[in-house]
Order: sequence, then structure tokens, then C-alpha cells
Amino acid sequence: MSILRPGDEKFHYSDGSHKWIPPNPDYDQEVWDEQVRQHKYGHLKNEHPKGRIQRLV
Repeated sequence: MSILRPGDEKFHYSDGSHKWIPPNPDYDQEVWDEQVRQHKYGHLKNEHPKGRIQRLV
């Protein structure tokens, strides 16, 4: 499960899926694709959020 950090909103829809269409029609699609790839890579790295997440059971 990935964790959304502040600033991640521009890369995600409300359901958590990634936006592969740039936010602006004039935005370069190849540049956007690379930004989304790098963003997704950040989900895979062992980066931990500053806060602790607890699972409710």
C-alpha cells in the first residue's frame, strides 16, 4: 500500500489511481509521463512518512 504525501494530489485521482493525462492541455505529455514515473518510483522506495500510521483492527 502506498502513502500519499503532501503534494501528491496532482498525480492522483480521488480513488488513488495515477493521472497519466497532464493537468493542462499545453503541458508536454512526455514530460508529464516522466514526472508520473518518478512519482510512482517514490512509492516503491523505502521512504517513510514523518507520521506513524496505525492500523485499526
